[in-house]
Amino acid sequence: MISGPAYLIRLGRACFVFAREGVFSLIDPAVLPAPARIPLRLGRLIERRSSGTAESRLSTALTRLGPSYVKLGQFLATRPDVVGVALARDLERLQDHMPPFRQSEAEAAVAASLGKPLSAVFTSFGPPVAAASIAQVHRAEVATSSGPRPVAVKVLRPGVERRFHADLRAFTYAAQHAENLSAEARRLRLVEVVDTLRRSVMVEMDFRLEAAALSEMAENTKDDPDFRVPAVDWDRTSKEVLTLEWVDATPLSDRARLQAKGFDLRQLARALIQTFLRHALRDGFFHADMHPGNLFVDDEGQLIAVDFGIMGRLSVKERLFLAEILHGFITRDYRRVAEVHFEAGYVPPYHSVENFAQAIRAIGEPIHSRTAEEISMARLLTLLFEVTGIFDMRTRPELLLLQKTMVVVEGVARSLDPKLDIWSTAEPVVGEWMARHLGPAGKLEGVAQGATELGRFVSSMPGLLTRSARVLDQLDEITRDGFVLSQKTVDEIDKAEARRDAWIIGALWLIAILLAWLVFRH
Repeated sequence: MISGPAYLIRLGRACFVFAREGVFSLIDPAVLPAPARIPLRLGRLIERRSSGTAESRLSTALTRLGPSYVKLGQFLATRPDVVGVALARDLERLQDHMPPFRQSEAEAAVAASLGKPLSAVFTSFGPPVAAASIAQVHRAEVATSSGPRPVAVKVLRPGVERRFHADLRAFTYAAQHAENLSAEARRLRLVEVVDTLRRSVMVEMDFRLEAAALSEMAENTKDDPDFRVPAVDWDRTSKEVLTLEWVDATPLSDRARLQAKGFDLRQLARALIQTFLRHALRDGFFHADMHPGNLFVDDEGQLIAVDFGIMGRLSVKERLFLAEILHGFITRDYRRVAEVHFEAGYVPPYHSVENFAQAIRAIGEPIHSRTAEEISMARLLTLLFEVTGIFDMRTRPELLLLQKTMVVVEGVARSLDPKLDIWSTAEPVVGEWMARHLGPAGKLEGVAQGATELGRFVSSMPGLLTRSARVLDQLDEITRDGFVLSQKTVDEIDKAEARRDAWIIGALWLIAILLAWLVFRH
């Protein structure tokens, strides 16, 4: 456990870097409590001249501070409710690239994690081909009956868990003090934000969980014509090591190579949008880090995604919510869009449905005066979340993660086809899903599921009644002659009361001594 002074040293170093990079200039002093405004002004005195934009200063500072802070920045990019829309967009461009650690360290880590000499697991183990804040990737080979087979080996950075734990404890310390001092910090629930980041990072640092996500996505997409994921080598995978098939494919970010290979860029753009929507709506399980560096195209034209450390999940309720919103905007049924928010419990009932529908209309009407290629589904969701904040819509992390991923996916798709019609591209997937779940077939399925649940409840009634009767008999037996406590229990209660009285008396004496000291001091 790190002591308070150690937290302050860690946070003090971060504050110095933030001050030097001009991050404090992004903070409005009016939102801070009075005691915090003086350190803010002092911090601006050491600000370094920068030619970058105001928002890019935060990205620069986070990169300088290292892996934990880079991950914090990437996480905050998914929380525009906390950092604001403009800053969130800048943080989306924060690159998770770090210098690789030594080859000898990687080889030792693999051998220790798999419990075997490196030569017993891989016939060759090459230098790193990519390095990020949590891990780096090596190209290796394994022996098979048909000859060497190339694989990608992801290795956890040595010591990264210890460093993340220390930094995350410091983040919690800062968030708790911020909430104690600021009503705005309490509204933004900063402690909860740090807790969510902690859970996300802990999942990312256990490669067995990433392997499980890959396996689940492979099952979901096994019949998809335009998407696949690398196969997991479970025999060479552990908490700190993940081994996958090596992907020989063209990065989706390399437009020139894609064109040279004869790929239809417009079709790739459509496939990317439809793939993402299919995963989100059909499966409720989507890759939440689909930036260009994680997307490839094989020679058959299939999209391949890598790096499944960050995944998003949507319940059926959330998918119905999103589908109805999209349908309402397309049909200009703004009241229905508003009603969906109230029915889902996302907007408090003390607000007016009519007023909320009016705000929704302010977002929807400008869309219908534009050409299809000018309409951004991601922008639509961004504006929607901005407006719902006015109506006290409680933050939904899963929806924010979806919105953030959609912004990235749409940006990648439009880089391939600037004239992409998002709505006509999405319509086959969204329309099919809505017909399946909101049409007659979906309603019949809902009735059938309700009947099944009712049947389970009815079938469990005899057991519930039997257990209830048994409990009533026991209560009757206990209370027939009143509650009786054993002498040992009575003695323990007396001791506990005595200890409590001693603490109270001691505390009163301490207060009296402090008061006396204050009186005589003056």
